[in-house]
Amino acid sequence: MTTLTTVYQGGLRTESTHTRSGNVLITDAPVDNNGKGEAFSPTDLVCTALSTCMLTTMGIWAAREGVDISGMRTEVIKVMGSNPRKIAEIQVKLSQKNLVATNEQKERLKDIALHCPVALSLHESVNQLIEFEF
Repeated sequence: MTTLTTVYQGGLRTESTHTRSGNVLITDAPVDNNGKGEAFSPTDLVCTALSTCMLTTMGIWAAREGVDISGMRTEVIKVMGSNPRKIAEIQVKLSQKNLVATNEQKERLKDIALHCPVALSLHESVNQLIEFEF
């Protein structure tokens, strides 16, 4: 089964549809690359994939262990390189004030985030700087 379909809309915009749910996602090229910057850029989505994968995989484990990570958030900074233009670095800060967990559980959550499927799928040339505040 197809996971998603994408149609080029013109003007450096795409529209992707998730096959199972029908949810639609728009991308625009960023302003610094001839785009309008009115939506996530494709490279923004890579960063989004990393941060959401970290939270999701942590959430799977946390639910099993009875640790509530509701409200945990990420702040992401994307650093672009040039020649070739590519993501050079993704900085992710994961934080949750007053996380109720043992030190061992917190360390396990960190390990899960650092080894989520997206983190493991990114090329080694993409520097991942991950910070935890909990």
